[in-house]
Amino acid sequence: MLDTRHRRALTSAVAAAVTAAVAAWTLVATAAQAAVTGCQVTYTVPSQWSGGFTGNVVIKNLGDPLTAWTLRWTFPATGQAVTQGWSATYSQSGSQVTAVNMGYNGSLATNASTTIGFNGAWTAANPIPTAFTLNNVACTGTPSSPSAGPSSSPSARPSPSVSPSASPRPSTSPSSPPTSGWNPPSNLVTPLNEVWSHYQSTYPQLLTFRNYGWDQVMAGGGKINYCVRWDSSARVSAAMRDQIHAALSRQFKKWMDVMAGHNGWPYAEVPVKVVGWAVRDRATLEWTDSSVDIYVNDIRENAPQCSEPCGRFFHQDGNYNGCPGGASHHYDMSLWLTAGFSGGAGGDWGQRVGSEYFTGAVNAENMHIYLHEVGHTFGLDDFYDWTPTGQCCFIMKAGSAASITDFDRWMLRDFWRHLKNRWGY
Repeated sequence: MLDTRHRRALTSAVAAAVTAAVAAWTLVATAAQAAVTGCQVTYTVPSQWSGGFTGNVVIKNLGDPLTAWTLRWTFPATGQAVTQGWSATYSQSGSQVTAVNMGYNGSLATNASTTIGFNGAWTAANPIPTAFTLNNVACTGTPSSPSAGPSSSPSARPSPSVSPSASPRPSTSPSSPPTSGWNPPSNLVTPLNEVWSHYQSTYPQLLTFRNYGWDQVMAGGGKINYCVRWDSSARVSAAMRDQIHAALSRQFKKWMDVMAGHNGWPYAEVPVKVVGWAVRDRATLEWTDSSVDIYVNDIRENAPQCSEPCGRFFHQDGNYNGCPGGASHHYDMSLWLTAGFSGGAGGDWGQRVGSEYFTGAVNAENMHIYLHEVGHTFGLDDFYDWTPTGQCCFIMKAGSAASITDFDRWMLRDFWRHLKNRWGY
């Protein structure tokens, strides 16, 4: 159940780098008035681990405006596969992947971009795809108007208004892609309205509470700082520390990617930085560098506590004058890792999961318990005793999904829709 004072919820337990880019352009002549076509695709692998990776794909339309799109590419190596994706509907046949727009990102003005992503699998190697098509047009890099030569269609004739030396048509869209408004899929409208109505009737402080994850991201200018509460006697090497930091950043990003480009959300990315660790015994931490602040034997809730003068939970006015490292060393949330803890808790203070669970899943594609608890940090509810119309399995219904679903994404966006006027959006 959700604690409205701290937005804490207990749930039942359920159980990173290569970068490359490919871009290109082409054109196709059509009958009568020929279209300007062209596209650019940037494919990167922000994180990779044994047998798995995360892919990020930026699609830029260099031609005339589109109302819908289908992106295709072929994986070069046997065993490469999309296992779970977001911001597009994915399918795969053999090595060919097809990604089709969602309802909210199908429209692409000239020079507009949209970003999609996925988690993937690989076996022997994970090479970068080298060719992409958008609506069956090969993406090869620069836009071009069609020439007055023969049409690619046997029955089409070249338009007399297009000269052989015609230059690319100027864009009428802004230099940065516009963000979409509130346009959820029609089948989700009713359940989303049910969820919001339930929020309002259950939590009277819903719209006045001022320390959601939203408030923290905005106060930090699009950044989040964490402190780790290591509630365990197990020793932590520098390598494990770095793996924990990378996993925390990678998993938190999954929620923030939901918001990128949506309905006035101002941040393409929300970087996560770990600024401190709290332990009972300094010897537990097997590193000597000063990359993070160390807090020793400051006990709260029978667990090591990061310095309270540095914590936003304790200083929601943003006054960190008492923080030993200064305001830049403040933490917005705590990652509380507790030995033997067989569940999860989440709220404005951060997230709590088992230390064995987190370290054991440090390279997993989805830490479903942690992802669930981050949902609570941003205000999303539990669904212990009811299920919205037409929905069965989603990350916020504990134990029913292992990754963030489309319904989870739209619940998060709905929360932003109701809160964004706090910051003038």
